[in-house]
Amino acid sequence: MTSYMDYTSPNTQFTFDMNCNTLFKKDDCNYINVLGIKNLNTLENTSLLDIFLSRSNVVEPHYHQNAAELVYCISGAAVVSLINPFTNELLHFPITPGQVANVPQGWWHYEVATMDCTHLLAIFDAPTPEVILGSDILSLTPANVLAHTYCLNEALVKETLAPVKPQTLIGPPADCCPPAKAAAENMKGTYPAPANMAPMMANANMPPYMHQQQAPQSFGYQPMAVHGYYAQPYAQPYRQQQYVPAPPQAVHEAGTE
Repeated sequence: MTSYMDYTSPNTQFTFDMNCNTLFKKDDCNYINVLGIKNLNTLENTSLLDIFLSRSNVVEPHYHQNAAELVYCISGAAVVSLINPFTNELLHFPITPGQVANVPQGWWHYEVATMDCTHLLAIFDAPTPEVILGSDILSLTPANVLAHTYCLNEALVKETLAPVKPQTLIGPPADCCPPAKAAAENMKGTYPAPANMAPMMANANMPPYMHQQQAPQSFGYQPMAVHGYYAQPYAQPYRQQQYVPAPPQAVHEAGTE
């Protein structure tokens, strides 16, 4: 990438305080600070989210249409979950301090804190981290479209999605009603965890319902404009054709029948 920055200009910026640039704040323990090229003009092709979470708080499901994301755990513990569009698998990656999880560009994902005082750093390979949030998709898509598409009761869809607020970012909301909290608790233990995940779950204090499971085959709905590549059907892995020699031809000698 060629840089056209005039490093002799008095407007050149080499430092910035992210504590003064909050993207979203739920409360004093759950908030996100952001850094992009608009804040630091020498940053070029990098941007950051500084994420602070308490246990069971979730960076809501979303995807970044312009960047891959590397999630680094500074303190606490979290599970980074993503859907692999090539295999239609929902994958979960527990991370603790010093560990990372990588989310390729355009992949649906979310993060759940499994300890209090969790601090994550999300690093993007783009000058400004752009995002399409699950809350925006749910709140902006008309209820009658969802009901018709998935053969649902429109009135129930409206009632269910009415509390969803655009730009939720960190859930559950601070005013989450007790029934919703109870429903979240009831999810624990719904699915048995694979045996090889047990030691990691014990170390990270991870809720038992977090494990690898098969994602719905219908994943891939993109209600907003994204790069053309991601609007196309997902490519199948390349399979090299195996060479099979043709069967030998019969040899006919002169004079034989």
